[in-house]
Amino acid sequence: MFSKSKINEPGNKADDTGAAKPAAPSDAPRAPAGDFTKPVTPKAKPPASVLSNDLHITGNIRTTGDIQVEGTVEGDIRAHLLTIGETATIKGEVIADDVVVNGRIVGRVRGLKVRLTATARVEGDIIHKTIAIESGAHFEGSVQRQDDPLSGGKKPAAPQQTPQTPQQG
Repeated sequence: MFSKSKINEPGNKADDTGAAKPAAPSDAPRAPAGDFTKPVTPKAKPPASVLSNDLHITGNIRTTGDIQVEGTVEGDIRAHLLTIGETATIKGEVIADDVVVNGRIVGRVRGLKVRLTATARVEGDIIHKTIAIESGAHFEGSVQRQDDPLSGGKKPAAPQQTPQTPQQG
């Protein structure tokens, strides 16, 4: 409830002018031993970007972060975690590590983890590593499992050899 002031403790004496003594130069950069209050990671993960339900975007969206869409997007979306809200409509390809669909998508969906909730409406193919479709979800299209669905199905082409014609000499 009450605490003792540190002003009167032996280590914190003021000089004749009333100012506290400056710390020794060797002590300034060092943190106290056992001070584990600072996180080891440099930054916390930023919150998801939210596209509100009154927003209409024509064009592609690309981010390494998370997006929550509540409005309309006419274009492709690429993100880490993509959440399609109940009021959202996407007309284009969706590519993300995690895709949660509560709204409507007209186009292809590619994701490591794809989840269609009961309110989802998807018209297009789904290429996934894992998928969950809740009862009540509307889905028209094909489902294909791939180990790497984010690659777009593009395998690196083998080096092509040009046919060589025999040389006459």
